[in-house]
Amino acid sequence: MGRGEQTGHSRRTRGDSSVGNLGDLGRAKAKRGVGGIHSSGEAGQCPWSEGIPRVKGNVWNRKREIRLSEKTYTEEEAAHIAARRGLPRFVKLALRQEGLSRKAKEEPKFKFYNLYSQVFLADTLRCAWERARVKDGAAGVDRMTFKDIEQSEGGVDGFLASIQQELKAKTYRASPVKRVYIEKANGKMRPLGIPTIKDRVVQTAVKLVIEPIFEADFHDCSYGFRPGRNAQMAVERVAAEIKGGRCKVYDADLSSYFDTIPHGKLILAIRKRIVDGSVLALIRQWLKATIVEPDGVRRNPRGKGTPQGGVISPLLSNIYLHWFETCANIIAKGTGQHMAIVRYADDFVILAREWKEGFRQGVESTIEGRFGLVVNRDKTRCVDMKAPHESLSFLGYEFRYVCPRRVAGPRYLEYGPSRKSVKRVCKKVKELTNSTRGLIPVERMVADINRVVDGWGRYFRCGYPSRMFEKVNWYVSRRMYLWLNGKSQRGYKLKYAENYHAEFLRLGLLMLSRKRYRQ
Repeated sequence: MGRGEQTGHSRRTRGDSSVGNLGDLGRAKAKRGVGGIHSSGEAGQCPWSEGIPRVKGNVWNRKREIRLSEKTYTEEEAAHIAARRGLPRFVKLALRQEGLSRKAKEEPKFKFYNLYSQVFLADTLRCAWERARVKDGAAGVDRMTFKDIEQSEGGVDGFLASIQQELKAKTYRASPVKRVYIEKANGKMRPLGIPTIKDRVVQTAVKLVIEPIFEADFHDCSYGFRPGRNAQMAVERVAAEIKGGRCKVYDADLSSYFDTIPHGKLILAIRKRIVDGSVLALIRQWLKATIVEPDGVRRNPRGKGTPQGGVISPLLSNIYLHWFETCANIIAKGTGQHMAIVRYADDFVILAREWKEGFRQGVESTIEGRFGLVVNRDKTRCVDMKAPHESLSFLGYEFRYVCPRRVAGPRYLEYGPSRKSVKRVCKKVKELTNSTRGLIPVERMVADINRVVDGWGRYFRCGYPSRMFEKVNWYVSRRMYLWLNGKSQRGYKLKYAENYHAEFLRLGLLMLSRKRYRQ
């Protein structure tokens, strides 16, 4: 039989033994070894479809994958690719990413099995270190900080060399994850997982290798934690869909999404593109890592969840919900529903002109049935944007139809920072200008306030933010006035201007304006 011919009977891989039903994961038997060959036809089926025959011939498939690096580039082309991928100092890594991305786009059903060797390449680990270092972050359970590593005997080079050796010998083991809690807007606590720096570097290295493959598959409707995409794009997309007539909005809320992702089903979704057993073993280690609570209690994930705060978690989240988007489109086609999905991480809305019978029920049953997630019925709602006094909150923005304030005319869609978002930034400014920080130099206080307010303004630059910007400016000026006059019993004497507003400007205090962020 020729190398490119299919066998006469259907043979399914470990990941596809239960693809007919993601809910039945018990029959997915483990198959040892790396480098199994899979047909391009088999790889393209969604995790809920039946497997189809494999292709025989290791040599034939190895030659196909070797072609990933066969294309040659001029120095100018290589530099352009590296700059486009945000890797100007790592040209070879950028070209490897380009090859993987091109292969994934040209053959949407191809499975990659020979990726592990790219994870521990020196330039991959170096790039992973630099990206982790820029983000800085707290130490993990080992209490090792970036400065500790840089000041150690071997320094960064020795640290990366030890990681490379562990990965080559396959002796690397993921450390437990430190659990911390931060307060949410509603007063509840959000759990975050902080991996050790070594785990962060290895996770980043794996992400650098596998992300271009999945980016070729992701739909245009997802915007969260993806290269070249951001929350503002998602907000503008929602506004465009509403203006285009899709005013019926299904605003869904998933309860504790990152803590409820089923590991077995997530691995099935990953295996639709990657079947390298060594890479999958690394991902399984991170998923199964013990969680250390603040009180020292150790907790096992018990087959669910990916720590929110880990480097690899956002990508795994997107891989899993990518298949939800696929299923939602299938449901829409079956019910005759015309709709659009806009998703940012686990926050998503579905917009339509009218709802077809059975569509929303089908979406919710799919989320809770096949995907094993939980829909928060108390927060999930359907909104008709054309109805009086109705509004939609998404990613901190509020969308509503309003009447023109100065002239008569039809209502128009206004969107900008929500009231809750304004309260949150004002709360941060109040904490910065607390009386306990009265001894801080004025220049430092101005810099601290500017950093918070400018970051908030950049995020909420879309739509019509002017009115909320004015409220924040007034509050910042008020808090600055109180803080300056509280530094001394004699109060603050104007030094550079005749009034406080001009004084604040001379001191360098930032004032938000729509024009500032539209340039």
